Amino acid sequence: MSHFFSKRAALTALTACCITLAGCSSAPEQTTRAATVSSATAGTTVKGFQLPTYQTLVLDNGLTLYLMPQHEVPLLSIEVVIGAGAVLDQQGGEAFLTSQSLLLGAGGKSKQQLEQETDFIGASLSTSNGKEASYLSMSFMQKDTTAMLDILAAVLMQPAFNPEEFSKLHARLVAQQQQVKESPRNVISRYFDSLLYGNHPYAKPNTGSEQSLAALDLAGVTGFYQRYYQPDNIAIAVAGDFTIAELRQQLSKRFANWQGKSAAKPALPAVAKPAAARVLLVDKADATETTLMFGGVGVSQNNPDYVGLEVINTILGGRFTSWLNDELRVNSGLTYGARSGFSSLSAGGGFQISTFTKTETTQQTLDLALATYNRLWQQGIDQATLDSAKAYVKGQFPPNYETNSQLADLLGSMHLYQFNKGYINDFEQKVDSLTLADTERLIKQYFPQQQLQFVLVGKASELTDLAQRLGEVTTVAIKDNGFSPQ
Repeated sequence: MSHFFSKRAALTALTACCITLAGCSSAPEQTTRAATVSSATAGTTVKGFQLPTYQTLVLDNGLTLYLMPQHEVPLLSIEVVIGAGAVLDQQGGEAFLTSQSLLLGAGGKSKQQLEQETDFIGASLSTSNGKEASYLSMSFMQKDTTAMLDILAAVLMQPAFNPEEFSKLHARLVAQQQQVKESPRNVISRYFDSLLYGNHPYAKPNTGSEQSLAALDLAGVTGFYQRYYQPDNIAIAVAGDFTIAELRQQLSKRFANWQGKSAAKPALPAVAKPAAARVLLVDKADATETTLMFGGVGVSQNNPDYVGLEVINTILGGRFTSWLNDELRVNSGLTYGARSGFSSLSAGGGFQISTFTKTETTQQTLDLALATYNRLWQQGIDQATLDSAKAYVKGQFPPNYETNSQLADLLGSMHLYQFNKGYINDFEQKVDSLTLADTERLIKQYFPQQQLQFVLVGKASELTDLAQRLGEVTTVAIKDNGFSPQ
């Protein structure tokens, strides 16, 4: 989905665009499907995509449940959000390694038994993590609900953390981290986050660094699990073919007696704007191309102007026919692609423009990218371009929330970033109401123009002069541990 409040977006960032049982009060059960509804406003018909009805429940132990019945197909999807992401890492990589270790066996079953059970019934089960949360995702047939809920409860409450399986997993993940820098496009956002966020917890890479991940052991993982994998720090979002009364009973039976309280988490400070233009030059001596990213501080995930910013970004670099892609790919042939976007989190976020090109055309590419970006201020957006972007954004929006998996993901993002269903239900109206005057205000207020931050990954000997013209330069070797300019 195109930046709209998904766990996947959160993970790039990236980023993770989206209650009381056992003595809870709940609204009457409804099972309305996501729909386009019409209403008369001042003599015109206004159409809008509406979020399906769901219930929000909280168990006495603090475990939060979101239940969204969808009866079109006999499938269920579950998205578990654990408030334990990389921002809580002390050494580096704890959140990542803990999430990956959940599936090493649970509830008396081995890793192989868990895999065989899920594979046999055609279900899916996976884990992941981002900066602010870790995730467990499941999809399965309605007839297998009991079996999969048993697995869910075992994985969350009784992970085995088998030492032998952990050793194999740990070695494999460390090897992956040692290899990931072979492709600069895979890691440039980690360098950019480190440069942009500085001492803020958002600077921490989701996977830790090569050395910090290698230094972690099983005790560090079990300690992280015990501190943060507690019911009051977890939300379970379910979308699919069920009745609320029955699923509420099944979840309560498995989780109501889970006791525990998560460790206190430090409040995240607001992201501060950089005081000066800076350049992180990452030397890859054998590179024949330069991978580059530049930008600055963006907005939080629940910013009320987020929808308008998405429309403007669509024009700049959010679709194939964007300004950036037209100039850098179609018109000049300098690259195969260029894009821009906001990577938004709860306490702020970043805005970045990214592309890649041959080493010898790096300056030409960067100059053209900056000139194209400056069109936002120098010429602004005309009505025809705005209308086209509005139509594109509205057309892309409903397909982002068609499947049970997408809807469960959305509910998890809503929980994590504390935005309500008005974001979905009012989305098309907000797009329609965006005016040229609004775009001028949003560009001036939110798109970073001064003190830009640059990351260049390539052959440093060919890029040093260019880097020095952009700002204060720090040079690191891509083979150095981690992603920090420090």
